[in-house]
Amino acid sequence: MAKFTRRGFVAASGVGSLLAMPGIRRALAAEPKALRWASLQPGFTVLPVQYILANKLGQKNGLSLPDPAPYTAVSTYYNDFVAGNYDVCIGSWDTFAARYQAGVPIKYLCTITDANMIAMLAPKNGVSDVAQLKGKTVAALQSTGTYRMVRALIKEANGIDIEKDATIQNVDNPAASVTLVMADRADAALSWEPNITMGLVKKPDLRVIFKAGDAYHKIAQGDLPYFGVAVRKELIDKNPGIAAKISKVFEECLTGINGDTAKAVDLFGEKTGVPSDVLKEALGSKRLTFRFRPMTDPAARTSVVKASEFLARNGLLKGPVDDKFFSV
Repeated sequence: MAKFTRRGFVAASGVGSLLAMPGIRRALAAEPKALRWASLQPGFTVLPVQYILANKLGQKNGLSLPDPAPYTAVSTYYNDFVAGNYDVCIGSWDTFAARYQAGVPIKYLCTITDANMIAMLAPKNGVSDVAQLKGKTVAALQSTGTYRMVRALIKEANGIDIEKDATIQNVDNPAASVTLVMADRADAALSWEPNITMGLVKKPDLRVIFKAGDAYHKIAQGDLPYFGVAVRKELIDKNPGIAAKISKVFEECLTGINGDTAKAVDLFGEKTGVPSDVLKEALGSKRLTFRFRPMTDPAARTSVVKASEFLARNGLLKGPVDDKFFSV
């Protein structure tokens, strides 16, 4: 039988007492959970990503957020998330909804921007309204859900089908559509921020003739969500409480950016691949607005459900999303 000396007993008792203290137990248990995430470059989402990294918001919320995996191709970015190659994805909510309805185990965590950042540009001496696009040429990234959503919006709000009533000039990326209208090779360009502001800055004789958020207000109540955050379901299932921590990271991030937008852009804007003055103008115009809307908020969930009803009746989703889509 092992013998304990008085000194050994006291030492062991001291260690036991320390381990029994709540603060020590929490410190030992507070090993940050490492997450796999990604960044789509260039683009405005690089701004919140860099803000999170620089301010160690992951560490502050008990998470380990290393530098995200960089992507330049939208399709690869989403496909790798679908395949489970990373855990947390910033992207368009409708893309997440479509993947969820196809059986991908993901949960929608929060919305961070609305659809007012989707817009259409035209020369000031050209069409002044989407109702005038009949017989005109529209440059657009035709393969995207954004294009399909805007087509449905214009059809419901204005009664025209741009794919049938106009000629669509397909492009490979959202910046290219703006380039075509700047070069007078299209009558209008569909894109989203910060590409819209880039076009307005480079060619002041352009104007905004359509905003997706405004069009949605004509046919539904509330705002149309756009970019948000989704998380792999298996991560949530294996780590109770982790969804709330990730949500808090994005809440603190957007609060910080909105609290001093100019400073955030000056510090991290160049990493977005967009000139800082353009990014500031996009934010100042209120077309690009960061707004944290967690799915724990019933009103935020309702806005997504209503938007999914709109997409479903236009054949862009199988049906409205159900409660299991949300991380609450």
